[in-house]
Amino acid sequence: MSNHRWAALAVLLVAEAMNLLDATIVQVAAPAIHAELGGAAATISWYSAAYTLPFALLLVTGGRLGDLAGRRRVFRIGVAAFTLASAACALAPSPVPLLVFRAVQGAAAALVIPQTIGLIRAMFDGPDRAKALGAIGPVMGLAAVCGPVLGGVLTQAWSWRAVFLVTVPLGLAVFVAAALLTEDRAATRPRLDLVGTALVAAGAGLVVYPLVASWHAGVFASGVALLVVFGVHQRFSWHRGRRPLIEAGLFRDAGFPAALLTSVLFFAVMSGLMQVVVLHLQVTAHAGPRAAGLTLLPWSAGLAVSSWVAGTHLVPRFGGRLLFAGLAVLAAGVAGLAAAFAYGWSPLVPLAVGGLGIGLFTVPFFNSALQRVGPAETGSAAGLLNAVQQLGATLGVAGLGSVFFSAGAPVACWVAVAVLVAAVVPGWGMTRDQVSASGNVRRTAAS
Repeated sequence: MSNHRWAALAVLLVAEAMNLLDATIVQVAAPAIHAELGGAAATISWYSAAYTLPFALLLVTGGRLGDLAGRRRVFRIGVAAFTLASAACALAPSPVPLLVFRAVQGAAAALVIPQTIGLIRAMFDGPDRAKALGAIGPVMGLAAVCGPVLGGVLTQAWSWRAVFLVTVPLGLAVFVAAALLTEDRAATRPRLDLVGTALVAAGAGLVVYPLVASWHAGVFASGVALLVVFGVHQRFSWHRGRRPLIEAGLFRDAGFPAALLTSVLFFAVMSGLMQVVVLHLQVTAHAGPRAAGLTLLPWSAGLAVSSWVAGTHLVPRFGGRLLFAGLAVLAAGVAGLAAAFAYGWSPLVPLAVGGLGIGLFTVPFFNSALQRVGPAETGSAAGLLNAVQQLGATLGVAGLGSVFFSAGAPVACWVAVAVLVAAVVPGWGMTRDQVSASGNVRRTAAS
């Protein structure tokens, strides 16, 4: 891999880290924000939700805009808007402007994140692509753990406003260094599907809103109904020869839809389990925010090590089959975590095992999910993958969090194990052709 491509990859990874850092750092600072700015108590949860909602709603559209206008161009526009919104959040005088600027941050992140996978796919191929995708895991783990810890340190030492200023110099550096990226767009410029964009944004918003705010079955059902209408609209557009928001080629077989379902289940466990660990440590064990964040370090370290090993050595050798090893190792770590919570043991070793499993899963997952995607489908696929990942994370935080409060951390962990077992079925669906192909190669070589 050339030095130029290494530097370009670093730009994309810092952008990924900025998004995850900003999504998690506010969780610890939210009570201090409320104490200074005032407002209703319900506003506390919205300091996070105001970011995640527009982020989830606009991911598919953000990926499509990369196809249309160029991934590097849309990436730089998103980074610039994200950086300006971060500075505006730090200067917000009251809750309403802060919530507005948080929403702008989320919308800007939806322009940035789909481009990272698309640009990696454009810049790398073969074993180099697995290595590049393998670098995402350590960065995600580091940002996810540093977010809550850094939020607690900055809020305690200076002010909650400092948590928003952290991403300003990062954003400026990424914007300048984005010149290293290779411009990439779809070979044929698609038209933006405005009707499809409105339908999927409204439908996803109505589905996600009850999960992050307050449950309302009617709102959720309305969102599901709109998503069904969106699917009908996309199918109608395909048959009329138009270029809809979601490329029809992504559903040429069951592989990519199986990848979407696998993503929802896996990231529900990954995000929901982190929430359960933090809640158990702070609510049950009465640890402070800083101590709870530091306890997650083995999780991050295991993820970083296994992601690098998977991308460098294991995926080139075992391909999509490694995905199932990751699910098994993560399930073993979660089962150990359930025992640790039940008997008062240290959770550090099970967390490290769980982190190893996450790294073993994520690299072959993204590699396998994108392997069957054509160049003209990259933006649509990347946006859709990120959108369902966000949906899975939201479902996991809401679902496993509810189980924790009603039945305790051990039961929440066993529910997570059951979800991981269920993920084996769609995981097999997305990798079946690849596993069969590798088996035929081995048999041919043996004969």
